[in-house]
Amino acid sequence: MDNRSSLTAEVDGKNGVEILAECEGGERGSGQVPFLLAERARSEGARSMRAVEGEPRPTSESGAGVKVGFMKLLLLAVLLSVPFAVMAESPSVIEVAKFSSGMVGQAMPDGWKPLTFKKIPRHTSYEVVKDGGMTIVKAVSEASASGLIKPVVIDPKEYPIVRWRWKIDNVLQGSDVALKEGDDFPARLYITFEYDPDKVSFGKKLKFKAGQVLFGDIPIAALNYIWETKTPVGTIVENAYTDFARMVIVESGTQKVGLWVDEERNIYEDYKKAFGEEPPMINGVAIMSDTDNTKEQATAYYGDIVFQKSVKASAR
Repeated sequence: MDNRSSLTAEVDGKNGVEILAECEGGERGSGQVPFLLAERARSEGARSMRAVEGEPRPTSESGAGVKVGFMKLLLLAVLLSVPFAVMAESPSVIEVAKFSSGMVGQAMPDGWKPLTFKKIPRHTSYEVVKDGGMTIVKAVSEASASGLIKPVVIDPKEYPIVRWRWKIDNVLQGSDVALKEGDDFPARLYITFEYDPDKVSFGKKLKFKAGQVLFGDIPIAALNYIWETKTPVGTIVENAYTDFARMVIVESGTQKVGLWVDEERNIYEDYKKAFGEEPPMINGVAIMSDTDNTKEQATAYYGDIVFQKSVKASAR
């Protein structure tokens, strides 16, 4: 399918978190909160010392009361400073596709949009359904090709791990990652990367500009994680149509057909291995089942998709 493996998506905006605390009579910044509370603790301690002068209670008892009050205020200062530090940290997991919380019967999961190709009139159908008690996206492709895409802004160096679940009902007999006529797969997960002119060689810039003239707004690079028929798992090759995309075989053959399979890949390492350079920002994630070249039929099921900082972070 002509240039399908180098799909793109527009990014509507960027996500960010700005934490700003204002203390009465002080400067902006979370650092002022524990500072002012500590000052208050010292003044409260001083007032407590003046209050106990001349009273008949033993000095040791009044001194203990002052210490307890002072320590409570200091503890309060520490506890109030914790939320600001926690909020300033980015989340360990980014949920790109939460299909499991979708509404059964939806043709388009929330936040996703159709990915279609001008020269391919017949489209794959997608629907949110239940499968074994789980809510997922079901794709049915009959000599067709189209996908679902979601614009994102993700740093692959900060979030190098992508995890997802999928299942297929059958492999394609004519699928062959090395051939244009075999560029069909029952299940794909696309990761696309934005164009950063400061990180692209002059020769690649020329090829990229030429590609834009022919195909429109294409990404500078794409990783295609695919379920192939016979190519060994772990193989990484250029796409049959364009060297802007690399095909990564994560499943192959019929051994796991009909079973839900959990996948995990290090995008950062895959990109460096595939393209020989540092990856730019991720700007799109897509799923697709396509059979327009082979004229076959395929059914696939897609579960949640998450990005995470490390393999130890929980994605469930």
